[in-house]
Amino acid sequence: MWSTAALRAHLLAAGLAGVVATSREESLRSYRLFAARDPRLLIGIDPERTWEVRDLVALMAAKCGVSADPADVSGHDVIDPERTLAALDAFAERLTDVARRAAPVLLGTGHPHRLLGFYGGIADALSAAGCEVLTPAQGRCVDITTRFGLRTYNLDYVRGVALVRGPEGRRPGCATGAHTHSPLPVRLALAAAAEAGGPLPELVIGDHGWLCGAGQLGFEAMGPADTDDPAPFVGEAEGSVSVVVPLDDGVRSAYYLPLTRYVLNRACLSQ
Repeated sequence: MWSTAALRAHLLAAGLAGVVATSREESLRSYRLFAARDPRLLIGIDPERTWEVRDLVALMAAKCGVSADPADVSGHDVIDPERTLAALDAFAERLTDVARRAAPVLLGTGHPHRLLGFYGGIADALSAAGCEVLTPAQGRCVDITTRFGLRTYNLDYVRGVALVRGPEGRRPGCATGAHTHSPLPVRLALAAAAEAGGPLPELVIGDHGWLCGAGQLGFEAMGPADTDDPAPFVGEAEGSVSVVVPLDDGVRSAYYLPLTRYVLNRACLSQ
């Protein structure tokens, strides 16, 4: 059991909220690239309106609690823990609704080294509640452009959570996936589910390209995002993404497990 007060203290102590590791310089660079519609920052979102850097600074201040002053160009970003808690409560409400209807769900992450346990606990609880945790396109290949050029990855699932693996990830005993912001894996998974005649997910839970790519295709999607990733928050503001939880997505994997327990408890899904 994690009370709101206990989780707030954990968010601050673990660096998930409060002063976070993401620098103001990193965030402003991301906002400039998003404003220029660089695909590396859009990660699957096709914004309906023009977003200038000043608009993104204002949005991220409202959604995350970062500085609203465009002239503030150095130091570390700050995430308001109250905004994180409010988003986690909204996240839990959506889990409650999906579990009540035993609706099919799809979970995926571009941060398997950090967030696999967070999603895995949610997948376990939703499965126990009668939801079908979908695993479409398992083993299929997807080509993703990286800073090293075009690389071929394989879509895989661990504990019901989708991730991609490079050639090095297919070694015996290698249990981790690759870091990616690409929306291509979720597009592949959703296309495969449709080609197979369904079922299609009523909710997609994930980060980066999984979150934005699914939302852009019209699926309800929710998940966490950091202050240097404006795309999910733009998606939420424009209505293509359901819930975005502002938090640092680069801390130790164990620090996310209390968040899983908190949302499952709030959703009456604790096992």
